[in-house]
Amino acid sequence: MLVEIIDNVFHINNKEITELDTLVIDFVSVLDKHNIKYVIISGYVAIIFGRSRNSEDVDLFIEKMDYNTFKKIWVDLNIKFECIIEDNIKDAFFEYLNQGLPLRFAKKGTFIPNMEIKNPKDELDIWSIRNRKEIRLNKQHRIYISPLELQIAYKLYLSSDKDIEDAKHIYNRFKNKLDNKLLDYFLVELKVMARFRKYLLWKIYQKSI
Repeated sequence: MLVEIIDNVFHINNKEITELDTLVIDFVSVLDKHNIKYVIISGYVAIIFGRSRNSEDVDLFIEKMDYNTFKKIWVDLNIKFECIIEDNIKDAFFEYLNQGLPLRFAKKGTFIPNMEIKNPKDELDIWSIRNRKEIRLNKQHRIYISPLELQIAYKLYLSSDKDIEDAKHIYNRFKNKLDNKLLDYFLVELKVMARFRKYLLWKIYQKSI
């Protein structure tokens, strides 16, 4: 799998499209159709860049919308997907999404993998949508992900073994392409600089001993 960065766009070529990729492509195409901005966060960001692990869900923030827009998206999603949290459209919007609770959508007749959507809850979430990065997958599909600098820091903040390995994978693959000042800002903001030094820079520190 070849990854190139051209004009600030990640071009992933010759990637075998997996079931998880197809789920994402089909889902975000509906959001794009209705001009809804979104950003994919968490594990799928590492997976799409070659990390070999399973994932039961794909997390994304979507910009806030009104009920009429949500209803149109719900109808279009219903062609291939169904909400596995709530089957009443009004309750899904007013009692879940509009209250800061996530909704999960899976392909009809399945539960996993699924797409978990939620509104941004703080300034970092809003920033990630505004500064999302584009991926062109096999020259056919467009997907938007969180900036890698924030993704690395956030994964270290979560700090499970799986999350730390995700952070390592992203950092090691793109460490020469990252905005180090921006990365440092998020490491400080999320109070994970010590974890970054321990888990991602330990080889450098070992060599210096």
